[in-house]
Amino acid sequence: MKPLEILKRHYGHNAFRPGQETVVNSILAGHDTFAIMPTGAGKSICYQIPALMMDGLSLVVSPLISLMKDQVDQLHESGIAATTINSSLSFAEMKKRLQAAARGKYKLLYLAPERLEMEGFRSMLESIPLSLVTIDEAHCISQWGHDFRPSYRSVAHWVRHLPQRPVVAAFTATATQEVRNDITNLLRFDPDHIFIAPLTRDNLTFSVKHGVDRRDYVTRYLSKRPGQPGIIYCATRKETDQVHRFLVERGFQAGKYHAGLTEEERHQAQEAFAFDRLQVMVATNAFGMGIDKSNVRFVIHWQMPGNLESYYQEAGRAGRDGEAADCILLFSPSDVRTQSFLIESNTLTAELKERERRKLQQMRQYCHTQRCLQQMLAHHFGDYTAISCKRCSNCANQGEQQDITLEAQKILSCVRRMRERFGVSMTAKVLKGSRNKRVKELKLDRLPTYGLLQNWTEKAITHRIHVLAAEGYLHITDEEFPRLTLTPVAAEVLKGKRSVLLRVKQEKKPQASVKKELFEKLWNLRLQLSQREQIPPYMIFSDGTLTEMARILPGDRDTLLTVKGMSLQKHDKYGDAFLQVIREYAEQEGLPLTGVAMIETASTTTNDNDDKEPSYLLTWRRWQEEEKSLDEISRERGLAPSTLESHLVRACAEGYPVDWNRLIPAGQEEMVIAAIQKVGGTRLTPLKESLPDTVSYTTIRAVLAKTANLSEK
Repeated sequence: MKPLEILKRHYGHNAFRPGQETVVNSILAGHDTFAIMPTGAGKSICYQIPALMMDGLSLVVSPLISLMKDQVDQLHESGIAATTINSSLSFAEMKKRLQAAARGKYKLLYLAPERLEMEGFRSMLESIPLSLVTIDEAHCISQWGHDFRPSYRSVAHWVRHLPQRPVVAAFTATATQEVRNDITNLLRFDPDHIFIAPLTRDNLTFSVKHGVDRRDYVTRYLSKRPGQPGIIYCATRKETDQVHRFLVERGFQAGKYHAGLTEEERHQAQEAFAFDRLQVMVATNAFGMGIDKSNVRFVIHWQMPGNLESYYQEAGRAGRDGEAADCILLFSPSDVRTQSFLIESNTLTAELKERERRKLQQMRQYCHTQRCLQQMLAHHFGDYTAISCKRCSNCANQGEQQDITLEAQKILSCVRRMRERFGVSMTAKVLKGSRNKRVKELKLDRLPTYGLLQNWTEKAITHRIHVLAAEGYLHITDEEFPRLTLTPVAAEVLKGKRSVLLRVKQEKKPQASVKKELFEKLWNLRLQLSQREQIPPYMIFSDGTLTEMARILPGDRDTLLTVKGMSLQKHDKYGDAFLQVIREYAEQEGLPLTGVAMIETASTTTNDNDDKEPSYLLTWRRWQEEEKSLDEISRERGLAPSTLESHLVRACAEGYPVDWNRLIPAGQEEMVIAAIQKVGGTRLTPLKESLPDTVSYTTIRAVLAKTANLSEK
């Protein structure tokens, strides 16, 4: 039978997809073949059809048991004899399957690369004539790939020493030029038989969402798409559990999948999702290569991944049936800090850390670029034929094109004046005109560019710097403490020979956000009080009153009395209970309270000739310079020790030196750092839940502040 006839008979297709037939013919001609094809492009057909047409057995090296099982099940459904050998089989069953393969019962045999490192297994396998060895997910071969598996590299050595060498084929969807070179050199592919299929997918719509309330956004998104299956990827197991619980409480049919679950729990969750008994799977990257569900209508990344390779592979799970699907990334600047912390706290070699930092910079550029998102992804993986998709959030942005050359010149000039020695954060502080102690110590406040963007927030300046970096005007180095440097294009902008244009959406006027988690706590307290008083909840406080409490965070009784709907009687009767909940929430999340704390915050914004020193600096001086204890300062100033601890953490964040040994109890810094690595983030509540009760929120914030302070130096 011819390839097209097999395609129709076993797979039900009348024609090959773009790129498939060329790869099939290359393998059938006896050439070792390397193919880079996007997820959903039908890579498996490219080696399965040759396997059916060639004499002998075809071996498929695959990384996951679940992926092998799905492939074999699908082949059985298509009437093709195939089997798998994995760690769940007994020795007797494994031997039985190998003997059946030797007799010609199977055309394809799937196994993990670790099998080929077992001498006894190799001996049994070498007695079976092999026509083709296929290496699936071949990026696992490369030490520069995002899923490196050392056992994959042994495959090449094993093939070269077979009595009769079979044809070798390798497939992947995520191979950068560096990874391709590594695979090519190890497997000795001829450049004439390396094929890169178009990596863009017309049915996918990519988008990056900045500054959205993740829970609110996902709730509204899912509510508009009842019954449509999708995946939500989270960075950590903890976040996966929390998002899953949140969705279930909101009434969505959601499952979860991560390495912390038992094998049976993961199997049940995957099966329920595959059979559409679940609408949403909330998962870590453990739920990736093992999923072969074709009708996934959306993939949402709750946080930014650490590299484009992981993102492209995970997002590529959407729309494998060719129908329209969404790939959405919910971006927050804290995602970058989390990924940076994980890189620096890892035990990787200096060279590998540098590569991980470079990958993180590429991922960050994706989140800030003005270019077509799908085109940027395709170019990253070597497909330079890709054009703008006309569908992604950048292509669809109908905002007004603005000339930002002047502000770009201010930013670029500041980088030059700072002699390209500092990173994004310090550059933003100088442009803002920050009174940060470190800025003054380095005499950066004397630069002519100091305060050039004083009417901007540091957050807005930071975002604009990243946009300029993503568009090629600035370069962020791959060092442990990354620096900003100018590119050749920046020189043209500074000389006035080149304009910088930016498409800007009309933004709504920002409003103070309502802390939804706090609102729910206040709502639950109101319910408890209503049950105790045996009156309807609305008679205690309206939802509007709870909303305003959650918005302004009153820190004392006087401020609470200003909240709308707060009568004197209700204030006297219920005020203390609500204040306790608000104070506990603010303590956990490190948020300032309105009242005394707000007055202290406002005092830091006074001009230089204001004689009154900010409250947090008074605390710092007595602690650091006068070496007084917190108890002594508490008695002198009439402030709670927890407030004083917050003052010291803030002083550190502002660049003032702090005696950490006095503030962080012995042994607890290591515990917090270990918790950050385990949880995979720097949010206070998840960290506190993973630590012993003896570790306070203040200690956690102090460790985070110390880490951030050191990274600025």
